[in-house]
Amino acid sequence: MKFDIAALLGDGVGPEVATEAIKVLGVVGKKFGHGFEFHDGLIGGAAIDATGVALTDETLEMCRGCDAVLLGAVGGPKWDDPLAKVRPEDGLLALRKELGLFANLRPVKVLPMLIDSTTLKPEVIKDVDLVVVRELTGGLYFGQPKKQWQTPEGRRAVDTMDYSEPEIERIVRVGFEIALTRRKKLTSVDKANVLESSRLWRQIATEVAADYPDVELDHMLVDACAMRLIQKPAYFDVVVTGNMFGDIVTDEASMLAGSMGMLPSASLAWIPEGGTSKAFGMYEPIHGSAPSRAGQNIANPIATVLSVAMMLRYSFNLPPEAEAIEKAVIAVLEDGYRTYDIMEEGKTKVGTREMGELIAERIAG
Repeated sequence: MKFDIAALLGDGVGPEVATEAIKVLGVVGKKFGHGFEFHDGLIGGAAIDATGVALTDETLEMCRGCDAVLLGAVGGPKWDDPLAKVRPEDGLLALRKELGLFANLRPVKVLPMLIDSTTLKPEVIKDVDLVVVRELTGGLYFGQPKKQWQTPEGRRAVDTMDYSEPEIERIVRVGFEIALTRRKKLTSVDKANVLESSRLWRQIATEVAADYPDVELDHMLVDACAMRLIQKPAYFDVVVTGNMFGDIVTDEASMLAGSMGMLPSASLAWIPEGGTSKAFGMYEPIHGSAPSRAGQNIANPIATVLSVAMMLRYSFNLPPEAEAIEKAVIAVLEDGYRTYDIMEEGKTKVGTREMGELIAERIAG
């Protein structure tokens, strides 16, 4: 089978980690008889430097013509001017919105061999295996009005958290569908004690639950969720939440696994019953561009490599190939190889390229 992939490698360490993921996909293609053709495009700071905008119409159309999108990371201090009219993140937000990538899946699983790589007690994080389903194209990041202006009393700014019933219902259903394939427990996270949009979110989640009698639904305020993630993270199975809340709690949850460099993500345009599909999606690590580490061959590529495993599963409907990547990652870690962010005494430290090569070698056999 042949698949077309838009490769938007981005800024900072983005090109480095994405290159290793592309290397791994190449080995998967050879072993399983698939062809992966990559189409390069610019996004974020690199696009601003080259074109003056964070995402060109041509790149967007290229993405629409592909089967999936692989993204490195965007941003960096070079473009981090609060007064700038164009920011690298504009390209990422536009890509999500224009491609309808409303469902962001972020799995968090603590691997046994990394249980001592975090700052939390092993007994707290053992058995952690959860998925956060984050709404990605609505809420505070997209609501209008959104502006900053001058008043006689000084400067003011406003952002708007706006959600419609269809937006909430579709993402909550994704949460229920994912829960059906797991431990059948869904936690809906909101701020219903303060926010009207959250009160609507809670009402709709409760209504949708009637269609999923086999799934246990509970509601949790986002601040309580943040505490529970540290106190008793194994409590969670599937978490569904809005755009901003999901952005924050998944970064927090990444520390359960030892590093943001370990966690992949999939942003999907559609997901049918059963939790698997050939859905169009964008795949990226949850970490940022880490410009201070760019070009040093030290960034952890595992999150990006696991992101392409999610690509194989959700966009290409190739579960065995996805499992081959996931098993290879575990095998390399069990053999004691570590990048700097998960390094511990007695292990072998390797760089970005070396980690990618080790994973590729395990897949090739």
